[in-house]
Amino acid sequence: QVQLVESGGGLVQAGGSLRLSCAGSGRAFSSYAMGWFRQAPGKERQFVANINWSGDDTHYADSVKGRFTISRDNAKNTVILQMNSLKPEDTAVYYCAASSASGTLAMRPVWNTYWGQGTRVTVSS
Repeated sequence: QVQLVESGGGLVQAGGSLRLSCAGSGRAFSSYAMGWFRQAPGKERQFVANINWSGDDTHYADSVKGRFTISRDNAKNTVILQMNSLKPEDTAVYYCAASSASGTLAMRPVWNTYWGQGTRVTVSS
């Protein structure tokens, strides 16, 4: 079993940056694909980015490509989402998730087994 705890959310002006961290527990952390999802008020949870177990394959939602970067450090059981050039439409609660699936399957929330409690990101215009 994997437990996930996100941190790093907050309030930032449009054009600014935030760095989200996800700390995982459990020896199996490095065997999971890790992803970030977000959910804005009144909207469904949507995929943001994910990274495979070894860190050499990443996927991004079109809306964040070129602005967000996902990375992981399996030695530290950590996943990072670096968010640059933030826009008001990036405002949401961001969730870290672990999936035993790979590739595009892991981009779907239903294929992610473990979830953190979320961290709120607010981007002001």
